[in-house]
Amino acid sequence: MASVKGQRLMLSIVYSAGLIGIDGFLVSVECNSQEKLPKFEVIGLPGAAMKESKERIIAAMENVGYAFPESCITVNLAPADRKKEGSTFDLAMMIGIMQSNYILPETLDLSKYCFIGELSLTGKLREAKGVLCMTLAAKEAGLTEIFVPQANAKEASVVKGVNVYGVSDLSMLIRHLRREEYISPTRFDHDGFKPATDETHCDFSDVKGQDKVKRALEIAAAGGHNVLMIGPPGTGKSMLAKRLPTILPEISFDEAIETSKIHSVVGKLNEGLSIVTKRPFRSPHHTMSAPSLVGGGSNPQPGEISLAHNGVLFLDELPEFNKAVTESLRQPLEDGKVTITRTGGKVTYPCSFMLVAAMNPCKCGYFGHPTKKCHCKQEDIKKYMSKISGPLLDRIDIQVEVSSLTYDELSVPRKSETSAQVRERVDRARKIARERCEAAAKKDPMMPLIYKNSDMSTRHLAAFCKLDEEASALLRNAYDKMGLSARGYDRLLRVARTIADLAGSENIGMLHVAEAIQLRSLDRKYFN
Repeated sequence: MASVKGQRLMLSIVYSAGLIGIDGFLVSVECNSQEKLPKFEVIGLPGAAMKESKERIIAAMENVGYAFPESCITVNLAPADRKKEGSTFDLAMMIGIMQSNYILPETLDLSKYCFIGELSLTGKLREAKGVLCMTLAAKEAGLTEIFVPQANAKEASVVKGVNVYGVSDLSMLIRHLRREEYISPTRFDHDGFKPATDETHCDFSDVKGQDKVKRALEIAAAGGHNVLMIGPPGTGKSMLAKRLPTILPEISFDEAIETSKIHSVVGKLNEGLSIVTKRPFRSPHHTMSAPSLVGGGSNPQPGEISLAHNGVLFLDELPEFNKAVTESLRQPLEDGKVTITRTGGKVTYPCSFMLVAAMNPCKCGYFGHPTKKCHCKQEDIKKYMSKISGPLLDRIDIQVEVSSLTYDELSVPRKSETSAQVRERVDRARKIARERCEAAAKKDPMMPLIYKNSDMSTRHLAAFCKLDEEASALLRNAYDKMGLSARGYDRLLRVARTIADLAGSENIGMLHVAEAIQLRSLDRKYFN
């Protein structure tokens, strides 16, 4: 506190956090209060929502029994060169105003405190988006006492090394800061974290027949490869795709945190859960727009590909999607991230997902069917297939035909493998790949550390995908006959590496290459 020309002046600094994409950043809320004509001004590039913060703060304070100070109040949000979007700065601004006007004790040290939340007119705190990301940013900045809306306390408590306090209303918080009543911090059992089991009761054993397709999906799960299923209606393409998550490895804690950050930003963390506990499965409708798929908007938000991060994106009836939408997948499939640029800046969202697509062989669905007649003209079939571009098809590692089942295959009871049995092999193959990469990274610090074969770079391919003479000759022959691109060649090698891992083989043999070629040959049948 200081005095200037007889005027009483108090400056307080409290902390909050903002968002850029899924990354939080610390915001210093500087509140300067002077005994001048009453005025309330917020500076420091506040967004549109923050222009209404003044009225929320005034009403909230008065409705919990505190008169709003009749003084000249200036609130600065630093850094001032970064735009602050959203309404989660309400709480920090109000605490700053109360401290600078002696409503809170002068001796109260808020240097390790962070306040996040939107105020209602009644003084209650509303649930906010992106609290997990902002809590992580506060921790990185050295803050240890984090105050968030009660509804967000569980997700914020996932962050280690901080005390998270769930606040339901303003009165409760003020009593805590005055040491009149203590708010118990919300705890998360990090040691007891356990991925959720599948709640849909889907299982691979539900699917009759289709052993070839199941094998293809097992390979895809083991290596994190993209898959395209082609077949007539009613053959089980969607049924198989929905059961793919049941054979994927359980989500790790680090993956869960990264996935939860994205879901937190869009407000899609399930109620009552503090963290995403299973791999996402997203299945958007074919009428969606490109920004809905990859992310965008005037205030950019993550799209379906980011919501599927560390999980599965299922595109059913792939040719029915607008071509501009499917083409927007090309770069994210290669990079595992998507960058959205606007005049105000750019944001990057992670999107490392497995693409699983399904489609009919023609518009009516019966081209090549053994019993049902196709009514499509040849040019219509070609037009239908041309909706899937060559560059997009080149990024799909596995292409498998889903055939119609015979009466005997459907009616005769036959024991089928469960998802748990398949997952055991998938986990074993992933473990082999992970240990191989970890060992190589120890020997060569320049070798990137990866956890699935689909992420192998050129350096990994050279180190882990050496072929014997027979396998090399077979691959050379396939490369010439199939007209593979350099990308297609690399992807075929990655699939062969996964097949070898499933077989427990250190080297890639001819049989592994042959199966990989077979799983990439449908483009010659349907797309040429």
